[in-house]
Amino acid sequence: MIPYVEEARLVADFVLWLRFSDGATGEVDLRNELHGEVFEPLQDPSYFGSFRVALDTITWPNGADFAPEFLYERLRVPA
Repeated sequence: MIPYVEEARLVADFVLWLRFSDGATGEVDLRNELHGEVFEPLQDPSYFGSFRVALDTITWPNGADFAPEFLYERLRVPA
């Protein structure tokens, strides 16, 4: 079973702290993942910050989202 996103907070420009359904927590830096038509608006830090947790992941008003397994694989615990 793939863990899903339960909570998310903005840590810095393009960096989110996430908590998954299995209890895993950490940060994901999406700075280098914002290419392609649907992700271009997210390159604006203020628009990036308009995310919400929905559909078991993080989503934006324009319909952009990342698969929870993609986010989980990139999870890192801050030093």
